[in-house]
Amino acid sequence: MIAAAQPVSTAIADFLAELVGMPPNWFFSAIAMLLVATGVLMLVVTPVGLGGVYIERKFAGRMQNRRGPNRVGPYGLLQTLADGVKLLAKEDIIAPSTDAPLFRLAPYVVFIGAFTGFVVLPYAPGIVAGPLDVGVLLFLALIAFETIGIVMAGWSSNNKWSLLGGMREVAQVVSYELPLGIAAMCPVIAAGTMSLNGITDYQGGGGIFGWLILRNGYWAVVMVPAFLIFYVSGLAAAKRAPFDLPEAESELVAGFHTEYSGMRFGMFFLPEYALMLSISGVTSVLFLGGYHDPFGLSGPGGTFHDVWWWGLLWFFLKTTFLFLSQICLRWTLPRMRIDQVMYLCYKVLLPASLACLVGTAALRLL
Repeated sequence: MIAAAQPVSTAIADFLAELVGMPPNWFFSAIAMLLVATGVLMLVVTPVGLGGVYIERKFAGRMQNRRGPNRVGPYGLLQTLADGVKLLAKEDIIAPSTDAPLFRLAPYVVFIGAFTGFVVLPYAPGIVAGPLDVGVLLFLALIAFETIGIVMAGWSSNNKWSLLGGMREVAQVVSYELPLGIAAMCPVIAAGTMSLNGITDYQGGGGIFGWLILRNGYWAVVMVPAFLIFYVSGLAAAKRAPFDLPEAESELVAGFHTEYSGMRFGMFFLPEYALMLSISGVTSVLFLGGYHDPFGLSGPGGTFHDVWWWGLLWFFLKTTFLFLSQICLRWTLPRMRIDQVMYLCYKVLLPASLACLVGTAALRLL
């Protein structure tokens, strides 16, 4: 993928260098490659996000014994697209009392933070936009970057519901970043690298059971609890039920995006599903073997070793399973109170994640 994009990125780098009147160098090449990777991923991820909205509506309809979207297009497939067109046509209202520059900028910050996480995910052997050696660190940083946009939206709206939603977002996401990051360090320490490609390859042909069978199975003692901690913390980072306190409709109207309308509201709505997908993807990479299958066929010497479509299939299946489980939890569990959310983080998940981290380090030494 990188080799195919090289001519385009080289042309963009030359253009940028000529634009500022400097000779081409590594800086312009890096910027050009990032722009190309982001553009390609936007073309792929945006339809995936729209599909996620449709899947949740259908899934929720079945759980509540109703049909869900069924009017626009066959089986309601075009309903989400029609809603997007409707948002584009709606008036973009900015109240006079808002902090207009921050109000306008906030949706873009959220959009960038939610979508750029896909850059570091390895989808299959040789298919990754940004094969960075610090992919785990960058992904965690991008989740925190999205939080900045939500705080900007809550503060600039000059609305008490929006302000409370922004404050809850800070309290919740910053708190859950601790167990999320510590749990992510368990596979990092075990594999000896922060590269998502390296962590995936370390699990080898174990696939979905990678950590359960790797090194005679003793990694499962720490990896299974770390997986559960990372998954629950990821729900809180994505503001998904039962952790949807920042936008609780029954308490805060819509929370941090109460004052937004038109496409600016859409730029808050779609990134939520993009973040769900990216968190599901990185969870499958860290703990479920990523693009490896559970039969060892994609491991070293396997029949499908380095076969891109086989790896892409298994990455898609694992990510979809985790994505659907998040949807199922939303329509199953009631919303927690803010004190319960903080209790779960600091008195349950944080000590458990530290125990997993110490256990991982001890096993690594052994």
